[in-house]
Amino acid sequence: MTNDFFDNGYPPPAFYFSVTIGNGIQVPDTSFSEVSGIGTEIETESVVEGGENRFVHQLPLKMKHGNLELKRGIATLQSPLVVWCKAVLEGEFMQLIVPQTIIVNLKSNTMAPGSTTATEVLRTWEFFGAYPIKWDVESFSSTKNDVAIEKITFSYTYSQRTK
Repeated sequence: MTNDFFDNGYPPPAFYFSVTIGNGIQVPDTSFSEVSGIGTEIETESVVEGGENRFVHQLPLKMKHGNLELKRGIATLQSPLVVWCKAVLEGEFMQLIVPQTIIVNLKSNTMAPGSTTATEVLRTWEFFGAYPIKWDVESFSSTKNDVAIEKITFSYTYSQRTK
């Protein structure tokens, strides 16, 4: 048996990834330490069949997804992502919310010769119509030597895995 299955990026590492927001240009401040919330499920409705007491039918209703969460070190006020989050979350609906597409790429842990970053994209998820709905700053502690982290939560219309 050949090892092509494992040579083609399986299982992929979870620590090399990139996030692109908006028009596809990788903004320098989109270096995140963690991405979570990638998932989809089908909501179902329980239906009991008359005269049949052994089981309950689970009928599909609609697609359901959670929220996409991105974590990173707290950025400056000049960050394009911070500007967008402030406009949406602190703008008191005075400005139109402009949804963006967020793309998450899971990359290979191997590097091209002469390169300092992983370049081969193994998996890709796209989140359409995304906009920030929550912006948290994790707690500060004088007893730890950790990076100050912010977590941005996004709602989105739908997602698809393209690779």
